[in-house]
Amino acid sequence: MASAIESLVEYSNRYGSDPGMVLAGGGNTSMKTDQTIYVKGSGTSLATITEAGFVVMSRRKLAEIWRKKYSKKQAEREAEVLEDMMAARLPGEEAKRPSVETLLHDLFPQKFVLHVHPSRVNALTCSAEGAEGVKRLFPDAVWVDECEPGYILASKCREKLAAHKAETGSDANVVFLQNHGVFFAAKTVNGLDEIVSEVMTALDGEIKTVPDFTPVETDRTEAARIAPVLRMLYDEDGQAAVTFTANRTILDFAASEESFAVLKEPLSPDHIVYCKAEPLYLETSDPEAVAAAFRELEERRGFKPKVAFAKGIGMFTVGKTLKEAKTAAAVWQDAMSITVMAENFGGVRHMAPAMVDFIVNWEVESYRAKVSLAAADGKKLTGKIAVVTGSAQGFGEGIARFLASEGASVVIADMNAEGAKNTAESIANDLGANTLAVSANVSDEDSVREMIENTVLTFGGLDIFVNNAGIVRAGSEEMTKKNLELVTAVNYTAYFLCAKYASAVMKLQRIAAPEYMADIIEINSKSGLAGSNKNFAYAGSKFGGIGLTQSFALELAPFGIKVNAVCPGNFLDGPLWSDPEKGLFVQYLNAGKVPGAKTVDDVRKFYEAKVPLGRGCRIEDVAKAVAYIIDQKYETGQAVPVTGGQEMLK
Repeated sequence: MASAIESLVEYSNRYGSDPGMVLAGGGNTSMKTDQTIYVKGSGTSLATITEAGFVVMSRRKLAEIWRKKYSKKQAEREAEVLEDMMAARLPGEEAKRPSVETLLHDLFPQKFVLHVHPSRVNALTCSAEGAEGVKRLFPDAVWVDECEPGYILASKCREKLAAHKAETGSDANVVFLQNHGVFFAAKTVNGLDEIVSEVMTALDGEIKTVPDFTPVETDRTEAARIAPVLRMLYDEDGQAAVTFTANRTILDFAASEESFAVLKEPLSPDHIVYCKAEPLYLETSDPEAVAAAFRELEERRGFKPKVAFAKGIGMFTVGKTLKEAKTAAAVWQDAMSITVMAENFGGVRHMAPAMVDFIVNWEVESYRAKVSLAAADGKKLTGKIAVVTGSAQGFGEGIARFLASEGASVVIADMNAEGAKNTAESIANDLGANTLAVSANVSDEDSVREMIENTVLTFGGLDIFVNNAGIVRAGSEEMTKKNLELVTAVNYTAYFLCAKYASAVMKLQRIAAPEYMADIIEINSKSGLAGSNKNFAYAGSKFGGIGLTQSFALELAPFGIKVNAVCPGNFLDGPLWSDPEKGLFVQYLNAGKVPGAKTVDDVRKFYEAKVPLGRGCRIEDVAKAVAYIIDQKYETGQAVPVTGGQEMLK
């Protein structure tokens, strides 16, 4: 028994990890003994399933289902069958829900069964010539016309399998389901692999017209105008993500309303479950027009679209989480693949309208989608999208880690591209967060614009922008014009550039959700609250930063964008101060800023003594101030001191 279960897990993982065989982690597998059947649990992924992911069921109790009479009313019948199927679980399996295709799996006398939805197979099953193609290519296979899934489909398959056995004297090992995929069955896993290979090889020989998913560069600026609007239309609280994709096949379909029309009706139940029953077509990137088109479809169909094609731009997919949005993108790529490859079999055959309505309202598929795309984790910033500049290290890294720990998707933006990449990977690995590393020079307008566009086209929008990147050049008479302008460019001008492009995205979101609020937060300094001896370049830029904060707050308040500053005390343990070559301890020692100081340690003690609470500022101190600013809804234009009492608001 152990070896058979190991074989079940092995081939499940193998086929589940093959993107050419499964769709969105779906498909299901089973293994039988005389008395029991191990069938994949609903909502689990074949690629990662273990023995615990299978539901062990009594074959005797499943067989009893065929001897019972059920209600003729659709909803009542399916509920009754589901109740009996649940009752077939063995003791100890009650917490698991078996695959909806369990009855179908048990119909096959063969030990191992695989049900998958390869796009090559569905190019045939979702085509106008599906039945004829199966008869020609696979004369020993069974073809089942489209019908209601669940009990009705299992009943029809039971009839077809029995008829095949009566006619041929042998058990069928391949069953093609119209608009729904294929079942393979064999006594051994090796035998199963051989059958799968034979079918796929035969289909490859027939399919000459294939999709071209070569990436294409389109107008990213226009794309970045659409994504934030779609995100907020999908969830006015911003609990959503949007992905953007552009390739040759997408642009072919997006060329016009006419070329897009073939994608408007669903091809299989999976396309409905993961992407809803109709995608959206956008003629323009104008935010108001995007909102109007979205709302028209929602009102007409009763659901929010999860897929949108923009003319000449590309495809957007929406979900409650980034994972869900990416799943929708993969599923819709499958829909495009099927549509293109079905041309080899007379063109596509869409699902019948009655079947579409059934799937849209079917409790089983609603459960499957709920389990596999579960979103909320209860964290305060779940669903939020944040950019933190200068976050490869120091305060910036600490703030980014805090935001990620609270559930936000975080962009690590820094001139140190390698450092940004390492920090992003570290945060993702440590916290399981969605991160993106961006190489950014915040004093360069093109770089800032690209940083924001990368953020929006990766995650779908922007809720929190933390302007943390900064630079210090200490000195008095020896200060050069070049260094003064450098400090001003990074600490002052860059703040303007970042606020300009960040607020543009936030304003777009406000169009779709008029009550929504966002945050721009400048990490300023205690030197923005009081002058700094022999450090006028830095202090001047930080004073200017508070002036910008107050001015931006007034300008952006009508758009629900709060603009505040955090003014940390000296982060004595961070690289800004402690770097042995460029740190402020070294700079101040060399500049003679601390009277009588002979060593770096003398400089450190001097600054610690200035703080009433006796220590330097720490990352967690700043993170708590950032958390407060985001959480509150009635403060803007403020400069919050985090200085241990060294500097206070006047």
